Amino acid sequence: MASAKSGTLYRGREGMWTWVAHRISGMLIFLYLLVHVLDTALVRVDPAAYNEVIGHYRMTVFGFGEIGLVGAILFHALNGIRIILVDFWSQGARRQKALFWGVVVAWVILMLGFVPRQLMHMFGA
Repeated sequence: MASAKSGTLYRGREGMWTWVAHRISGMLIFLYLLVHVLDTALVRVDPAAYNEVIGHYRMTVFGFGEIGLVGAILFHALNGIRIILVDFWSQGARRQKALFWGVVVAWVILMLGFVPRQLMHMFGA
């Protein structure tokens, strides 16, 4: 039950923020997949329109969008593993904070491997 002092159960801790981020990343991935299916379907309807749409994806803003997409997918996957561990590992609930920081560290390491390569691809280095 919420204490009278705070007025809410949510305290802005790791569990709440990963819950929010997991849902946001899931929705972003869903929206990307929806757009991807639709733009790929264009190849059957109008190949010239498909080529035009694909040409837009070479713009810098889409390159940064790909960084965001990869970040969302990596976070969603790593946090999904954390959720499985919290739910099914006997120590999971007690080690939730450590698992959260493990997700953060793994995400940063993986993004450090991807972002420089993506930037080189985007800017032709």
